[in-house]
Amino acid sequence: MRLHTKLFGQDYVFENLYDVMAKANEEKSGDELAGIAAKSTKERVAAKEVLSNIKLKEFKENPAVPYDQDEVTRIIIDALNLKVYEEIKEWTVGELREWLLATENGDREIQWLRRGLTSEMIAAVTKLMSNLDLIRAASKIQVKKHCNTTIGGKGILAARLQPNHTTDDPDGIMISLLEGLSYGVGDALIGLNPVDDTVDSVVRVLQRFDEIKKKFHIPTQICVLAHVTTQMEAIRKGAPTDLIFQSIAGSQKSNEAFGITGDMIEEARQLALTHGTAAGPNVMYFETGQGSELSSDGHNGVDQLTMEARCYGFAKKYDPFIVNTVVGFIGPEYLYDSKQVTRAGLEDHFMGKLHGLSMGVDVCYTNHMKADQNDIENLAVLLTAAGCNYFMGVPAGDDIMLNYQTTGYHDIQTLRETLNVKPIKEFEEWLEKVGIRDEDGNLTNLAGDASLFL
Repeated sequence: MRLHTKLFGQDYVFENLYDVMAKANEEKSGDELAGIAAKSTKERVAAKEVLSNIKLKEFKENPAVPYDQDEVTRIIIDALNLKVYEEIKEWTVGELREWLLATENGDREIQWLRRGLTSEMIAAVTKLMSNLDLIRAASKIQVKKHCNTTIGGKGILAARLQPNHTTDDPDGIMISLLEGLSYGVGDALIGLNPVDDTVDSVVRVLQRFDEIKKKFHIPTQICVLAHVTTQMEAIRKGAPTDLIFQSIAGSQKSNEAFGITGDMIEEARQLALTHGTAAGPNVMYFETGQGSELSSDGHNGVDQLTMEARCYGFAKKYDPFIVNTVVGFIGPEYLYDSKQVTRAGLEDHFMGKLHGLSMGVDVCYTNHMKADQNDIENLAVLLTAAGCNYFMGVPAGDDIMLNYQTTGYHDIQTLRETLNVKPIKEFEEWLEKVGIRDEDGNLTNLAGDASLFL
């Protein structure tokens, strides 16, 4: 494995495979904070040149965290299809990029290829791609999953209705929920981030969601985003639950910081399949975000994009309905400005889909980040073109409980009309039935009037 190159008369020598990976990454404040980023654009280009000539087999033989030390590594390696891997292991990362972008290779071919890729291989090829490369390659991949409805597929843009409230007030939650429905939002999920992360509170909210869903015959999924163990206890107490949520990370140490293990996630999945209220078979919902492993000191000296890719390798084992990268939420320590957030959003979406996941993006920013609403709208357009499965839907795009900015109810319909995409089919039919959406895909005069449900 060659770990050096000469560029513009200067020699560049890298310590090991993951030194190359870190320095080949696009500029990220999180990698700089970790002390592993390229010191200059020239060094970054040199690392990309070296990376492009490394063979795929090197990543299987040298995972980011050793196999015997890390559960996530074991899950990724053990899931590998060795027959496919044997056919591609001598490819270089550069050859993998060319293959993914080649016109003749579409969704069917990529579905075959992904079975022979580890998460580190996917991270490596992502580092060689431009933003347009990431959009083009992701747009080829169609991932469909079914809970109560079917998400994904060409021309579908769904949204999670996120009716968060600063005190979990039931009436406040319901006002936001009904308003969101009136804008055509909620086909991916109706999901609340709770202030009160107790079993009794989670049960109450789920029961209220279930009442609304049944009363108006809404074809969707419901979830309260408490810790997985809290949701499991709520199910055991009889709470109606379609999806079980959990934040996940790309290393065992960081998952332990979240209070989870792989066995715990599988126990939750089995509980949802046997005692949940969804049709299934996809009953899990995961969230990720570049930089979380550095926050919990579980990054093992590896760059944040590679650790994010490993999140998707972990998630894949549990066949989730949806996965969501909360791309600008953690803060400027990891993604400093809109340029870095845009890049990370496109990277995460591509990597998730190449893993075979139904991928959404919380296109968002925090108030102390160098970004604004225009930047977020730009990224939402790019991701819609890339075939992103779903975004968030929040009143006016301002989450008053989590205190961050994301896509609003009205943004979702604007994207649908502008880029000619639709809600999930079952939900689209429901919107037309209740008179919110017409046959041409436009919202009617009832849009935004939550009183139609009262």
